[in-house]
Amino acid sequence: MSPLIGLLLGLVLVGTTWSLEARAEVDVELVLAIDSSASVDGFEFAQQIEGLAAAFRDPEVVDAIVNGRSGRISVAVYEWASANVQSIAVPWMLVDGPAAAEGLARRIEAMQRTVVGATSISGAIEFASALLAANPYPGARQVIDISGDGRSNQGRDVRLARDDAILTGITINGLVILNEVETLHYYFEQRVIGGFASFVEVAQDYSDYARAIQSKLLREIRDRPVSERPSGATMLARVP
Repeated sequence: MSPLIGLLLGLVLVGTTWSLEARAEVDVELVLAIDSSASVDGFEFAQQIEGLAAAFRDPEVVDAIVNGRSGRISVAVYEWASANVQSIAVPWMLVDGPAAAEGLARRIEAMQRTVVGATSISGAIEFASALLAANPYPGARQVIDISGDGRSNQGRDVRLARDDAILTGITINGLVILNEVETLHYYFEQRVIGGFASFVEVAQDYSDYARAIQSKLLREIRDRPVSERPSGATMLARVP
């Protein structure tokens, strides 16, 4: 990518983010994507669900939510697998304190696995982007949080889906589970994540998922809009 294209992309993203801040009702619109592909067995799927529910019961996570600029976030949760195989498990919810966080945790715990298939990260990104476009609780930031234990093997080139998303101001973060592919974090860094302050959180295996998702949520909830970051703290999207 040339320096000029990078600069133009950065300006587009900054302008988009400022526009979102102007209409913000929540600090962050967060879409949580749970890996339900064939590489994930029933026990591993359950560990994702249990870990995510526990994270929203964590006092530090709840504290981060209520002490944000508006004191609330919006959250949606879905399962993903093949290119056109996704299922919303928890529609958009407003989380503004301990009671709402507990309600979200209970809905996550009640999730039943409804899809299985190949691994299409591009399909997951496109589905999440559509969810964000339909969110009734607009926010200063839009974040897609993708959990996965393998490389995309179906559907569109992941980089194209990623680039389309970040051009609208979306940040894509990843949580990789290294139970099968030891170098998966490098793949996510190069092809999946993108947008302002994007990052990859690593879980060494599914037993480490609860710790990793709690850490990841704290970073995503506490991150500040572009206009509030210190001078010189610009982070351009990752577009190889």
